[in-house]
Amino acid sequence: MTLAVKVTPRASRTEVTGVQPQADGRTALAVRVASPPVDGAANDVLIAWLAKQLSVARSAIMLRSGATGRLKMLRIKGDGAALSAKLLSLAAR
Repeated sequence: MTLAVKVTPRASRTEVTGVQPQADGRTALAVRVASPPVDGAANDVLIAWLAKQLSVARSAIMLRSGATGRLKMLRIKGDGAALSAKLLSLAAR
């Protein structure tokens, strides 16, 4: 499964803030990350937090693009239906 994530670094805590439409017509999960965007720290926190929320190993999540930008494309290995249900639950919070 491929997931678009719009990251806002330096938040007080890591959390989902909703879903944001993108210019290309797709949507991205909006996540605030409690880490500065220095030396990939925000990416590491995002992947660790998302792995915990989705109950998958950190190694199951790969950053495909956006390592230095706010819009990131992640590849998540696992059962697509179960991951989709957990993502919907996260976005609804």
